[in-house]
Amino acid sequence: MVSENSFKLTAAEMARYIDHTLLKPEATPSAFDKLCEEAVRYGFKAVCVNSGRVAYVADKLRGTGIAVCSVVGFPLGAMHSRIKAFEARKAVGFGAQELDMVLNVGALKAGDLNAVGDEILAVRTEARKPVMLKVIIETCLLTDAEKVKACEIAQKAGADFVKTSTGFSTAGATLEDVALMRKTVDPAIGVKASGGIKDYETAAAMIAAGATRIGAGAGVAIIEGAES
Repeated sequence: MVSENSFKLTAAEMARYIDHTLLKPEATPSAFDKLCEEAVRYGFKAVCVNSGRVAYVADKLRGTGIAVCSVVGFPLGAMHSRIKAFEARKAVGFGAQELDMVLNVGALKAGDLNAVGDEILAVRTEARKPVMLKVIIETCLLTDAEKVKACEIAQKAGADFVKTSTGFSTAGATLEDVALMRKTVDPAIGVKASGGIKDYETAAAMIAAGATRIGAGAGVAIIEGAES
């Protein structure tokens, strides 16, 4: 177990790790206005929204240097691979610079590894670099061996990051999973911890464990914790 006391960041340093996230289905335009305003105020790395809101937040954030991230195949990852690829292409067209796609968990658990890799590659083909591709492996539904295999497949298919969780399943990020993912992928591949990260201490511990990005709807609370 990694202690949060082993790693300290200033508020400004912490902000550059955070994807400020709003994926709630009931969110209204005013909530996205607030999301963008907070991202600018605190200097977050990116905002992360559903694809239907990408154009709106991209317009709000134009010229700020804050990246726009869209989820793809969210939150289940169980739709057809062509649908994911189409959503990826449209999201990039709307202004997304980063994509967080949900891996096909059922295919992975069934051992259909070619299907898993082909789907990630299909999204990568529709969203070529410099668009950043993160693959959500939904760690709470996987064994450790499956987590390792998911990370290996994502890296081979061209992902820039592997990500722990959607935050919509049975559990979120754990320090153990972040450490395992960090150990599995090459140093050039990022690890995003997401799901249940609500305060500075937890975020700092995730970074100490190997996370290079934090996905959180509680970005402001995390930064306020760093400041205090």
